[in-house]
Amino acid sequence: MSYQSDLYQQVILDHNKNPKNFREVEGETHSCDGYNPLCGDKIKIHMRVDDRGLIEDVGFSGSGCAISKASASMMTVNVKGKTLGEARTLFEEFHKMVVGELDAKGGGHHLGRLAIFEGVREYPSRIKCATLAWHTLVCAIDKTGETTIE
Repeated sequence: MSYQSDLYQQVILDHNKNPKNFREVEGETHSCDGYNPLCGDKIKIHMRVDDRGLIEDVGFSGSGCAISKASASMMTVNVKGKTLGEARTLFEEFHKMVVGELDAKGGGHHLGRLAIFEGVREYPSRIKCATLAWHTLVCAIDKTGETTIE
């Protein structure tokens, strides 16, 4: 097993066991329910956004596999304190990375530690697990109410 693969597994297991921001947000202004019918993952994103479009607080609730929960955990850590536009840019870069359209090792992106999820592209059936929280974040930003990943 490669160092990168081992690190990927350790990060996933850690965030699954000890997820960050696994909670509802007091005074939320934006939320969305997300569902992946292929594996049954259900996640709700909770955000409090100020008048300038800054994400003051973000959390998630629901149930899902280890990859889904770890992705949601790391996503909330990375978008808190960002503007809605910056969060959307992170979504676009993350999505491109996991589907193989962005090389995280190449730089020129804002992913930071999220680049650990680059390995998920090797498991096409797990891409939707990794992106569920991200699609649900965009749904919350757009205030559309719910999203289903198919």
